Amino acid sequence: MSRVVIIGAGVGGLATAIRLAAAGHDVVVHERSGVVGGKLGVYERDGYRFDTGPSLLTLPQVFEDLGLGLAPAPVDPVVRHVFPDGTVLDSSSDPAVFRARIADAFGRAAADDWAAFWQRAERIWAASWGPVLQQPVTAATLLRMSWRLRDLRAIAPGRSLRWLGWRHLRDPRLRMLLDRYATYTGADPRRAPAALAAIPYAELAFGGWYLPGGLGTLATALAARARALGVEIVLDSPVTAIDQSGGRVSGVRLASGLVPADVVVSNVDALETYRELLPDAGRLGRLADRSLAGFVLLLGVRGETPELAHHTVFFPRKYGAEFDAIFGDPGHGRRARPADDPAIFVTRAPDPAVRPAGREAWFVLVNAPPHGIGWNAVDWRRPGLTEAYRDRILTRLAARGLDVRDRLDFAEVRTPADLASATGAPGGSIYGTAGGLLRPANRGPLPGLYLVGGSTHPGGGLPMVTLSARIVATEIESDLARRA
Repeated sequence: MSRVVIIGAGVGGLATAIRLAAAGHDVVVHERSGVVGGKLGVYERDGYRFDTGPSLLTLPQVFEDLGLGLAPAPVDPVVRHVFPDGTVLDSSSDPAVFRARIADAFGRAAADDWAAFWQRAERIWAASWGPVLQQPVTAATLLRMSWRLRDLRAIAPGRSLRWLGWRHLRDPRLRMLLDRYATYTGADPRRAPAALAAIPYAELAFGGWYLPGGLGTLATALAARARALGVEIVLDSPVTAIDQSGGRVSGVRLASGLVPADVVVSNVDALETYRELLPDAGRLGRLADRSLAGFVLLLGVRGETPELAHHTVFFPRKYGAEFDAIFGDPGHGRRARPADDPAIFVTRAPDPAVRPAGREAWFVLVNAPPHGIGWNAVDWRRPGLTEAYRDRILTRLAARGLDVRDRLDFAEVRTPADLASATGAPGGSIYGTAGGLLRPANRGPLPGLYLVGGSTHPGGGLPMVTLSARIVATEIESDLARRA
């Protein structure tokens, strides 16, 4: 039995703790904040309950072997898409149903285009699921990977998701729909790899799901399962450094002193791990391409809004302008800035457990530049910016036919700066490193050190983070067996 210290009680850290404790190891988790869950946050006020992080559960099968006893409910439509011309398209996890809905909304030719794209997305998923998403991946292993020629054609190395949309989808609204999936990894669709077509495939082939009471209940279930297996979870316990001795990790530093360990797993953002806990300036360059962040409104709304699905996205007329604003272009002197007319994503769960009677709890998200000072960041602490942008988003919603300004009990705001403070995510970047096949490795630079979570391989989002924990636990068991 080995002594394992995990830094951070996010989903990745807790899922790793469960796997290692079940394998017989002595596991302790040190969490800097007073709650578990990391970015899977919850906010409660006046009888309302909001998920402040992920709001859609996909690939629920990756949680099954953790023993959580979850009972997710399917969401249909998975997402309702409202386009600038007023057209509405509801996505479905039944491919035939979704094609029929596309045909009704956009015409038969658009449905045929989607069917052809879907076949390619399925090939990309099949090529990625085993060798990429469930195993450690580095530049060297990618080069050694025995891709079949058909897989390589499907994945289209060097091509972007935007390119893939233009190649397969003639209707600009379907291209817009596909572009949005790049933001699931915090990336710009014009630069994100075409391989990210695996994301819509995963969402629409396996469905979207909801946990009664909100997705924050997942964090509660993870913590309860970990404790039942003997894991010690220490809250309000920030780790200040990772110690090493004899060329391998030896423990972590707390304010109270050294906690020895045979294995250390960091569920802290990879950039913060290297910059703050284990400084190594040589590694910072490839970690600096940060994902986008999010500007969030938590709205307590009086009355009911039947035109909203559980998840509804309202697209702007010029979607590309949103990415121009958020990612900036230092080469042409364009700074990152909040988008004037962004896509607006509204989650409104029809769950009486999260709202008072006769009210609705709205989680409103728009993509935003990270917090900071520089070309590709915005100072979200600047006086007046938060209030002004809140009002702009409410005005944009009103322009799209959803004016709730006279129905509000309250409007709470969460900026990228707030996320950075609450979770330690640099700049409030939701996914850490921007989307791509190569993210920071799960194996650290020192023997005995491992990294888990959305900023590492295989990426952000609840299922990828949970797969990250599976990869890390498997690597640890393999390494310990070799040392024995």
